[in-house]
Amino acid sequence: MSSLQDLHLECNNRIKINFNGGELSSDSGLLLLYEYINKLKIPSIIAENFSTDTKQRIHSDSSILMQRIFQNIAGYFQDDDADELAFDPIFTQILSKERLASQPTISRFMNRLDDICIVQMDVLHQLLREKIYSYEQPQQIILDVDSTSFTTYGSQEGSSYNTHYQNVGYHPLLVFDGLTKDLLKAELRPGNTYTSKDAHNFLYPLLLEYMDNYPDTQLFLRGDSGFADVMLYEKLETNGVSFAIRMKESARLRKMVEGDVYDFMESLNNNLVDYACTYTEFMYAADSWAYPRRIVCKIEKPYGVMVANYTFIVTNMEIPAQDILRFYCNRGTMENMIKEAKLGFHMNAMPNHDFITNQNRLQINMLTYNIFNWFRRMVLPKKMRHLQVDTIRLKLIKIAARLTKKSRYLIFKLCSSCPYKNEFNEVLSKIHSLRPLQRLLE
Repeated sequence: MSSLQDLHLECNNRIKINFNGGELSSDSGLLLLYEYINKLKIPSIIAENFSTDTKQRIHSDSSILMQRIFQNIAGYFQDDDADELAFDPIFTQILSKERLASQPTISRFMNRLDDICIVQMDVLHQLLREKIYSYEQPQQIILDVDSTSFTTYGSQEGSSYNTHYQNVGYHPLLVFDGLTKDLLKAELRPGNTYTSKDAHNFLYPLLLEYMDNYPDTQLFLRGDSGFADVMLYEKLETNGVSFAIRMKESARLRKMVEGDVYDFMESLNNNLVDYACTYTEFMYAADSWAYPRRIVCKIEKPYGVMVANYTFIVTNMEIPAQDILRFYCNRGTMENMIKEAKLGFHMNAMPNHDFITNQNRLQINMLTYNIFNWFRRMVLPKKMRHLQVDTIRLKLIKIAARLTKKSRYLIFKLCSSCPYKNEFNEVLSKIHSLRPLQRLLE
């Protein structure tokens, strides 16, 4: 029976449309994240270790933080989105609220974040890593360190012009695990900060954490020429970290391989068309170095080019030069991690005026990214683990559902035609079967 509120299509008058479908949501896949997050006791860890002050509010700080995490995972990146989702049955149930915190409430929460909250966030990241490693402790960690650009469009504090990126914004420092894609640390910096400035101090707390808590885990580091800094080398060497860091090409370094280049070009037998390369190594000490370090060099003649290109890597590893170059070049995957963090989680959105507020916003986005990455790695079907967050949202989160209430139960009736029912069931089963490593329980 149609009502006066029904809409219709002119192309097919048999089709009627109204908004009387009941309590519906388009994000029922968040129930999987809800189950996973509670399985790991993440909400309780946040509640015990994060607060902005001691005041009692309708929406606690930890509940607002969890709301922001769920919104970001579902793709609702703006604070204003909270008003549109205010009575969404999925969000209200997983957050145990009759109504979500509104945009003004979230904005006041963001404005309360300060330096103490940054410290609390660092503790949270460490505690959550400890929780994840209790389920799967890594044997190796590859620290892929890099900087990137967060473009700003206002008068944000600390925003300035960066000559490398040729834009106005921030110049944050990031370090990912190249094996698991976990974002291990992030720090917001003014836009005109040089790439390697204070990189050794940035990494040091992370190195101490792994040395103290995970002494059996091998640490490796890769960095481009922006991190060719003697203070970083010394910090890594004194903390037992194996590294491969590119060096800027210079006349002095080229002179060190003159003989190798001559022999290489002679070996081509005047074939200056085909691609060719060779590897060499030598000990070298820059003026600021206290002692020589191993430098490996790739001498490469591209196809159709008559001169050689050079790639210099400083390293403390003892593996063959060719393997050093292969190890270093694999850091190219970090660009994909940064791209996903920016496009998939809007990590580069820095809308607040205060620098410290934007720094806290970065930490919240980092927390969201990691929770989703852990979820993807630990419980998604193998064929879906390589997918980007946008694709996983489309397949597993953006599933329509209707809420029906019984006397004792709430039943979410998911879309019958969902093409990923089997994957949904598999993920839920994997979450239920998660168990901490036995050796960590003993």
